[in-house]
Amino acid sequence: MSQAIANHRIGAISALSGVPVSTLRVWEVRHGAFTPAKSEGRHRLYSDEDALRASLIRQLTDSGHSISTLAKLPATQLNELLHQQRNTGQRSRPAAAPQSAITVAVVGVGMAARMASGQLGLGLSDKPIQITEILEDLDEAAKAPMSSRPQVLVVRVNSLHVLAGNDIQRLVHAHPFQQAIVLYNFGQEPVIAGLKMAGIKVRREPISNAELGELINSVLWLDHTAEASDVQRSGLVPPRKYSDATLQQVANSPNQVLCECPRHVAELISQLASFEQYSQECLNKSAEDAHLHAYLSSVSGSARALFEKALEMVAQHENITLPQIPSWGAQSS
Repeated sequence: MSQAIANHRIGAISALSGVPVSTLRVWEVRHGAFTPAKSEGRHRLYSDEDALRASLIRQLTDSGHSISTLAKLPATQLNELLHQQRNTGQRSRPAAAPQSAITVAVVGVGMAARMASGQLGLGLSDKPIQITEILEDLDEAAKAPMSSRPQVLVVRVNSLHVLAGNDIQRLVHAHPFQQAIVLYNFGQEPVIAGLKMAGIKVRREPISNAELGELINSVLWLDHTAEASDVQRSGLVPPRKYSDATLQQVANSPNQVLCECPRHVAELISQLASFEQYSQECLNKSAEDAHLHAYLSSVSGSARALFEKALEMVAQHENITLPQIPSWGAQSS
């Protein structure tokens, strides 16, 4: 990782990592775990990576590791050590033990620290979160091989602009994530709409740890219902291909087919797309039944994609032109 920006006081690091301030001071002074910068007022300032390392060190020391062996290790090595320990512990448990973890790639060191603290409130399942990739920014993520094949991608950006939107879409298309979540502070509406159209969950900060946990946990429901769609098994539900205007054109076109199939197919796609969007909005608003709405959104999106293929067969038979909605990358190029 590149040199991190130091802008957190020690109290913020304590809140992010779950480590008491007094313990952080001991780790710093006695063991050299941190080398904070100094503000003009001579206050110690810590980075997002310091918060992440503090959280990982806390979990490892709670499991019996010595602080003296951990203090100088980088975040990536601490994270690998934690994963090895968890995997070893799971293999030693009886058959009735919890299932394997939800694997997550995180873009944004501060977000990784927040998730590693164990404060997301994942009370709906017995699966822990396992962060398999920690990436500082989208540039680093674009070069990462993602050899661990994480199930979930979580991206944290301050500004969600056109270039960031393009980078996120390319990242999602390059890897078989089952779920992608983008959190932002400031964003351009067309970019947000384009990401949502691509099946990516987009939320504006601040969101609670419980809601973030719900979003990540929604991948569990998709796992249990994967048989509903071959599309879902291979990754994200495909984005919409055809606009409402195109569907209306098909519905109103004169046709050679004696039945009303072209009109019915077009109307079904429009209705499924509307329900897909409605389910996504419900997932955003209701933490209590996020799993249900994640399932409804997945099923309606998969059904919509299947009917879009059917519409293409009808259009080919009827010689109807179907202009597709351009991808976000094509729109901005």
